[in-house]
Amino acid sequence: QVQLVEYGGGSVQAGESLRLSCVVSGGTFSNYAMGWFRQAPGQEREFVAAISWLGGTTYYTDPVKGRFAISRDNAKNTVYLQMNSLKPEDTAVYYCAVDMYYSGSYSYTHDYEYWGQGTQVTVSS
Repeated sequence: QVQLVEYGGGSVQAGESLRLSCVVSGGTFSNYAMGWFRQAPGQEREFVAAISWLGGTTYYTDPVKGRFAISRDNAKNTVYLQMNSLKPEDTAVYYCAVDMYYSGSYSYTHDYEYWGQGTQVTVSS
């Protein structure tokens, strides 16, 4: 059974930074593509970023391009989301997810098989 635990959420002012971490246990982490999603109150869960199994390819939703960076450390079974220049509209619960069977699609929730419990990020103006 694959399990994911996110760390690093919190409350910050606009313009500040946070780094989220997601530790994966079970399975073979280096075989998985990984994604970050977020969900604001009353909204659908939306794609934020994804990274290929070796980390050579990354994808971002347009609102975070140039501000967020996804990375991974396969030796630590960990994926990161560095979030800079945070804005109030980035406020959401952030989830990491495992894609065990990467098919070229990475931005839909149904592309991922396992999810973490989420970590709250709150950005105030």
